[in-house]
Amino acid sequence: MDCTNKLRVVVGDAMIGMHGEGFSYLFSVVRGGMESLVRDGKEWLYRAPKPTFWRALTDNDRGCGFALKSGIWIGADCFIKCVDAEAEIDGVSVKMPMAPANNVYGSDVEADAATIVFVYETVTVPATRVTVSYEVHAGGDIHVRVHYTGREGLPELPLFGMRFIMPTCADGYRYEGLSGETYPDRMAGGIPGIYEVEGLPVTPYLVPQDCGMHMQTKWVEVYRSTALDHSCKEERKSGICFRAEDGGDIAFACIPYTAMELESATHQEELPPPRRTVLTVLGAVRGVGGINSWGADVEAPYHISAERDISYGFVIGGVKDCR
Repeated sequence: MDCTNKLRVVVGDAMIGMHGEGFSYLFSVVRGGMESLVRDGKEWLYRAPKPTFWRALTDNDRGCGFALKSGIWIGADCFIKCVDAEAEIDGVSVKMPMAPANNVYGSDVEADAATIVFVYETVTVPATRVTVSYEVHAGGDIHVRVHYTGREGLPELPLFGMRFIMPTCADGYRYEGLSGETYPDRMAGGIPGIYEVEGLPVTPYLVPQDCGMHMQTKWVEVYRSTALDHSCKEERKSGICFRAEDGGDIAFACIPYTAMELESATHQEELPPPRRTVLTVLGAVRGVGGINSWGADVEAPYHISAERDISYGFVIGGVKDCR
């Protein structure tokens, strides 16, 4: 893709569209997030991505009573309010609310880059805030930066990151990172490399729980050959890439269920039929423990303090840009 082309920005009454060769993105001020992510002719969002704080309880979480101490985060994961939004086009602020000030922009604005920032407030007591910025460049890359503001008095976090729900089940994914399922305190057996996973496997625990985590990841490519509107009659496989920013690492899980769907099932047969792809891109993950499952907590280095700030970033782009 020729990155010298200009980004086309459309400032609507409640939406900002960013378009270019092979991509089209919509950001909703009303819904407080990214409303549409189209690359290579395929829609990659089923819901606007939002910050995520909860993982389905593991056996060890249940055993040490973690939910009784940190259950407030399940509410924060389900319900979060966008309290502010800001936007810039080539560094020039876009007035909010946009209407009727958006009339000065016309139908199309050419730019090298545009940024939109959403500020979320949690339903925790005390409340805290998460800032998510999307910086879109003319070549189509989206630089996502996520910042959690630590707040004194909040209990430990299960995890922190962003959840992306895709319209249909993925055919599979490839990633560069550690082999197998890994957590912060379960990485010793992971071998660095590039791995390909077919489908969206879910570990068949007797009681469904968090699974499929991958630590120290450089990039992950997700592939789909289906669309929600059945527009892909030839079942052409398309891909999208999420890569760590500035040579860092991310953690991710790519399965067909949200944390709440796993949490609501007491046995495998209670899980709904797979129909979506749920990709969580994470900046912090709590360890799983495993010393025993009847009271031992996760070791101290693998806890996540909610009283400290957490920041991380990643880039969404085409699969050719991953490596």
